[in-house]
Amino acid sequence: MNKILEAYDHCENIIKLHSKTFYRAFSLLPKDQKKAVWAVYAFCRRVDDIVDEGTKPSEQLLQFEMEFESFLTGSFNEEELIWVALDDVFNHFNMDIGAFRDMIKGQRMDLNGRIYVTMDDVLDYSYHVASTVGLMLLPILAPGKEHQLREDGIYLGYAMQLTNILRDIGEDLERGRLYIPQDLLVKYEYTVAEFMDHRNNAAFQSIWEEMARIAEHYYEKAFRTMNLYPLYSRTPVKGAALLYQAILGEVRSNHYNVFSKKHFVSNDIKERIISTIS
Repeated sequence: MNKILEAYDHCENIIKLHSKTFYRAFSLLPKDQKKAVWAVYAFCRRVDDIVDEGTKPSEQLLQFEMEFESFLTGSFNEEELIWVALDDVFNHFNMDIGAFRDMIKGQRMDLNGRIYVTMDDVLDYSYHVASTVGLMLLPILAPGKEHQLREDGIYLGYAMQLTNILRDIGEDLERGRLYIPQDLLVKYEYTVAEFMDHRNNAAFQSIWEEMARIAEHYYEKAFRTMNLYPLYSRTPVKGAALLYQAILGEVRSNHYNVFSKKHFVSNDIKERIISTIS
């Protein structure tokens, strides 16, 4: 098999395994754009896995960062299929190098045990680990429109990462991480100890809902400029956003049980959402 095709197949398998939501939404893209999205996702997944599952994550992240900088000069290991696929992407699209570097910087925040005092702190983190993904994808999804779509692309990253945070509270606690800003804990008189005890009470639900309202505010902002995306990418982008937003409703319908359950949008709901997008 051609090495580049093999590399793209490898990247497709990664997104198919790890994100059925994104895979479903972006499968609607034309072939070249779809393959490029798979490659970007595989890059982001590699960084994420180093931080979450690496045996020596700080050293491994530094090594990966050095590999990326070397890749930018045209030097990379051709047995590493992610670099082979990304090289083809960089040759065909005007990629935003800064977004890739910011993504690595954001993942390093998890290794440094950052404490989030305010919502602005959480949004800064959300930019680095999620909005950057949107900025990586803009040259693929809307070539020539990157400047017009940049701000709302960042807002969509905020919305999706806040959704992740609200869905994954229990999972994050197991990793020793808490992304709920301290000022909200003070506002609603809820403590870190109560988080550790998985206390799903009125105060917790008030905190959850306040962050969910902020997420929904950013979804609405992101939807303002969806009409600027080319027709071929408008449905996948809006679909991905709506599928992610629907996770918030799933959590609500399950009585905010985010400590012992991970919430997903069912295939039936996914198909219904995708079919209603115009």
